[in-house]
Amino acid sequence: MNKPKTVTKALVDADIVAYRAAAGTEGQSPRDTEEKVDLLMNYIVGETVVFPTGDNLECYLTGKGNFRYEVAKTAPYKGNRTNVPKPSNLPEARAWLQHKWGAIISEGEEADDLIGIASARGDPETTVVCTIDKDMMQLQGWNFNFVKNEWTYNTKKSGNKFFYTQILTGDSADNIKGIHRTGPVKAGKILEGLTTEQELYDACVQSYTVSGEALNVNPEDRYDWATERVLENARLLWLRRYEGQMWEPPK
Repeated sequence: MNKPKTVTKALVDADIVAYRAAAGTEGQSPRDTEEKVDLLMNYIVGETVVFPTGDNLECYLTGKGNFRYEVAKTAPYKGNRTNVPKPSNLPEARAWLQHKWGAIISEGEEADDLIGIASARGDPETTVVCTIDKDMMQLQGWNFNFVKNEWTYNTKKSGNKFFYTQILTGDSADNIKGIHRTGPVKAGKILEGLTTEQELYDACVQSYTVSGEALNVNPEDRYDWATERVLENARLLWLRRYEGQMWEPPK
């Protein structure tokens, strides 16, 4: 298996750990949920840093507020999750991750953003993001899917290509609308052979300009409308690399 020889920093998507632990112990005691959290965390530790310390293991949970709710104009951000019930022991799982594992809680942004910031500060050759969330594939460095036990290395180029692919496809999990009937395969053909960020950006704007959705826009306004759609999706999808960052088009 292709994996780093040394891991100096493991960044854990604790939202996933909490949810899976709580869902896997639905109807059971809070203590059962805490034990499930420990089982998952100990597995992650054993596969990455081996001996966890405050310097090499960091866990992140999403807290209150999210700037993306203000950014989203086309459709409510995560509006498709409004009536989806959460596991009853989720609060206990989150509390245990804070108490036992020192999980850091975000404010005004997602845990994903804090992971993106921490990842950007680390060495991509020895830093690993532990998650099953595909959005993290835009981050340069190692990715460890602790459910499938899969390691992936993302270069800056491949991460950037993944990000612009998502701008075209959207993200149904978060209710982010892309171009109608444009999945990863079609998006891949649109971006095929493009290397610079300017080329990728221009291809996305052009694709939105000629999309079916654009037919409802006045022809002379379509380019401006397309740039706004690309900007909206990009800001919803982009994981911050520094505090307070808002994605901007390439110049």
